[in-house]
Amino acid sequence: MKISTNLLFDRGASQMSNVQTQLTQSQAQLAQGKQIINASDAPNQAASIQRLKSILSRQESYQSSLDTIKARLQGEDSTLQNVSDLLVRAKEIAVQGGNDTLNAGDRKALATEMQALRDQMLSLANTKDSNGNYLFAGSRVKQPAFVETVNGSPEYRGDQTRMNVRVGEQRSIPVNRTGTDAFVPVSRVDADGKVSGIGFFQVMDNLIAGLNTSKGPDIRRGVGELDDLMQGLSMARANIGTNLNVVDQQSSVIEDTTLNLKTTLSSIEDLDYASAITKMNQQMMSLEAAQSSFAKVSQLNLFNFIK
Repeated sequence: MKISTNLLFDRGASQMSNVQTQLTQSQAQLAQGKQIINASDAPNQAASIQRLKSILSRQESYQSSLDTIKARLQGEDSTLQNVSDLLVRAKEIAVQGGNDTLNAGDRKALATEMQALRDQMLSLANTKDSNGNYLFAGSRVKQPAFVETVNGSPEYRGDQTRMNVRVGEQRSIPVNRTGTDAFVPVSRVDADGKVSGIGFFQVMDNLIAGLNTSKGPDIRRGVGELDDLMQGLSMARANIGTNLNVVDQQSSVIEDTTLNLKTTLSSIEDLDYASAITKMNQQMMSLEAAQSSFAKVSQLNLFNFIK
């Protein structure tokens, strides 16, 4: 078999080019710390890496939603705690106002303090979150939940919509609370035995009116209805506490899922530096040997053989 000089050079150049390509690939892997530089290097692994990164991105989105929900729930709980404290003081004033030893002037003084408490509660009912949305307006977050009326008590102007936010592949959590869920109306029975719903702030206004006019029955009725208002607040706070526990539990689930996904992704994507360095050194030695042998072989000719 005759081997031409041209064929010898072509094969030698091809072999050195292959080794050089492998060495370049190893150097790129070490530089980036990744096993896969281009999807064409290992299509199956590249597809798995992309899928895992997509799942991780969703988990990060869920965690971001949980952080937002938690901040909102904590804001609701803090607000209702303040309202509850004001109601405790209002109950003390109402009980004091029902004392028969007080005169009309004394009760009017108590009514003035009660009015200040009521106004503070209304302000709290229209609390906004960090994004400027009203906490207790349902889905109508850009308008106050409770609005003063011309000839009556403040009315609820929000809606009853409860919005849920997805925080997992199969899990959603309520992100808002309606005003009537937090500032729960009470049931009042009139002289004819008819039951009607009385709004949170109407209870306060009726009690204030009873103190201003020294009407004992209205004051005593107000004392009982304040207990109902506090019970409604307690139930709302209990519901918020339950949702906060759900948020914490779901956050823990997402943290565990994220850790497992990152571990799996690392095993597929990240480079084993020790093995990669050893492999690169072997490739460098192979390239040097190929270059050295090619240089010597390329210098041989027929005259060398005759000698």
